[in-house]
Amino acid sequence: MDNTPEVKPALKLFPLIVERLRVDHYSQRTEATYIAWIKRYILFHDKRHPRDMGTMEVTAFLSHLATEKKVAASTQSQAKSALLFLYDEVLGQRLPPLENVTKVVAKKQFPVVLSTQEVQAILSRLDGNMWLLVSLLYGSGLRVMECLRLRVADIDFAKQEFFVRDAQGHKNRITLLPASLVNPLKAHLQSVEALYIADVAKGFGEVWMPADLAKKYPDAGKDWAWQYVFPSSRLSVEQQSGVVYRHHADEKPIQRAVKKAATQAGIKKEVSPNTLRHSFATHLLEGGYDIRTVQALLGHADVSTTMIYTHVINKGGRAVSSPLDVT
Repeated sequence: MDNTPEVKPALKLFPLIVERLRVDHYSQRTEATYIAWIKRYILFHDKRHPRDMGTMEVTAFLSHLATEKKVAASTQSQAKSALLFLYDEVLGQRLPPLENVTKVVAKKQFPVVLSTQEVQAILSRLDGNMWLLVSLLYGSGLRVMECLRLRVADIDFAKQEFFVRDAQGHKNRITLLPASLVNPLKAHLQSVEALYIADVAKGFGEVWMPADLAKKYPDAGKDWAWQYVFPSSRLSVEQQSGVVYRHHADEKPIQRAVKKAATQAGIKKEVSPNTLRHSFATHLLEGGYDIRTVQALLGHADVSTTMIYTHVINKGGRAVSSPLDVT
């Protein structure tokens, strides 16, 4: 009699999901988000295995998020992306169009934009690494996680530009490095390198690498060129491999610092780190730069996404001069 315990297929599902996400170069943040949504989907359907479910169950779950949970349109879209990834990429069961999902209607909102004076008021209330990081959000149009994921090799001081790696939509792009931040950034990297050297001396000094690069260059994670520009203050252990890494800094302190600085400056707007990116785009358009140039710097796939900033440039009446004022 074979006493080998039965291995339940469900136990193998999540390692498969993680493996597929990493093969496809998804970020660690997306990995955690997708796994969380897939778990919620499974629990919603009383822990049934996803391969035993399909269009009807996915539709029911997404509609539940809209009607019962009252989630935002972007949240429902995120959940949908996670489940489509599960069926298409992991289970190989491509779902037909989800035509009967109750959709959350997205409210059309214009981005919050700061004036140049308000930006300077926020920056003047920050110092050290926080000042440098937030200055890059505004000066380079970076998203918070794009800034935190920058590697030393992504900086080109000669050309004064950044290579933004695997950004939103899994695309790479080039954006500018402000001339005024060149020397502060070089000084910052000296302290980061000192931390790296100390880590190496203790037997550490390795950072997480995308799966394809880790396979092609097994020791690249230990090189100075691949270290994070804004490293975490502490080491951490990767759960699956047990490898000790120094990951990039956390985004939450940045969010708190920006909000606190805006409050101290008396700014009566809902300010977040992404507000600095919105301001970057708007101020470039106000300065007369071509919208296609701004689109490329922001990494927008479609110029229509960039067009939203034309609605919030610093001039009333959709930037149109009244005929009364020109006669």
